[in-house]
Amino acid sequence: MKLHTFKSEIWVPQRREEVFEFFSRAENLEALTPQWLHFSMLTPGPIIMKVGARIRYRLRIHGLGLGWESEITAWEPPHRFVDEQRSGPYRQWIHEHQFSPDNGGTKIRDTIEYAIAGGALIDRLFVAPDLSRIFEFRRQKIAEIFRPASNAAICLGPDQLC
Repeated sequence: MKLHTFKSEIWVPQRREEVFEFFSRAENLEALTPQWLHFSMLTPGPIIMKVGARIRYRLRIHGLGLGWESEITAWEPPHRFVDEQRSGPYRQWIHEHQFSPDNGGTKIRDTIEYAIAGGALIDRLFVAPDLSRIFEFRRQKIAEIFRPASNAAICLGPDQLC
């Protein structure tokens, strides 16, 4: 089984503890997922994030509805956590989220090791471009959510991300 690696990173001006707190709430995953994936969380909340926590969701990609279940396999606040696919479209999916202090803020690093059916051609034509699009959207949303306080949005209600 051939493993592929995808990496993404972004710097935000907030402290690591604040950033990790946002990522520790599973319900925030929807805000970081592009609408074209039709993402929905199936596991009822609140979800307690810890080693062994399982999260089920549904999404649609290239017209196909897919179920996905992840398990948290490492939980080290506020440094890192790892989620691994237990059922879903990949033969293997291991997603490490790292948070490190950097230049007065936090560097967020995502490293994904994945294996797929169909080999290099499927990866080159579909999976790698999709991951690039998804994580570009994610970087943009993270930049909006964690913009400096002087440019912060006004929150109109408790359920609105700012």
